[in-house]
Amino acid sequence: MSEPVFRRILLKLSGEALMGDLPYGADPERIAAIARQVKFVADRGVEIAIVIGGGNIYRGLRGAAEGMDRATGDYMGMLATVLNGLALQDALEKLGAVTRVQSAITISEVAEPYIRRRAMRHLEKGRTVIFAAGTGNPFFTTDTAAALRALEIHAEAILMAKNNVEGVYSADPQVDPDARFIEEITHQEAIEQRLAVMDSTALSLCMDNNLPIHVFNMDDERNIDRIVCGERVGTVVRSG
Repeated sequence: MSEPVFRRILLKLSGEALMGDLPYGADPERIAAIARQVKFVADRGVEIAIVIGGGNIYRGLRGAAEGMDRATGDYMGMLATVLNGLALQDALEKLGAVTRVQSAITISEVAEPYIRRRAMRHLEKGRTVIFAAGTGNPFFTTDTAAALRALEIHAEAILMAKNNVEGVYSADPQVDPDARFIEEITHQEAIEQRLAVMDSTALSLCMDNNLPIHVFNMDDERNIDRIVCGERVGTVVRSG
């Protein structure tokens, strides 16, 4: 078995990644499968932080489109990410992983407040840290939260999990049969071509700080470990 090439990573999960085959909500079996992957890699000595979305429960933009105030909708979305974070924490702890949830909005009965140095200390002690509630601010996505937290904790890479696709394509492969798979691309090219990697704010943060992004298919339970061990999996987004 290859040795890990990364010491500390940040895993970005969409809320939809927790749905499995359900139309909405969270599938316990899917969450358990994700927890197994995370635990396996953590047991190999890799420090793992996780940012999780809330789209399986509530997406702020959808509420805004229905006439709700955008900021209110985004705060509701942040609460959804806390629910997902607690579900993932429970699944990890059932496997024996020591896990902490840190929330960017105050919800002290169920999660620690986000404190950068405390988060880094947890990671150094081998604990998996789940960052919930995005950045704590409306109008910023959990993609941006992932980029921000990764930089704050000095993660060496972001692992961007996708559902049912192997990485980044020139177009949506589920819509365009001629969509071309892209093995490697720069942050700037991803922004200019408006590719479905992360939102432009998150990509700009990664570009300005030379933080690589590995975009991969979450359906294959081996992929996180393969990336951590230096294998080429999915798409790599890096500075030119």
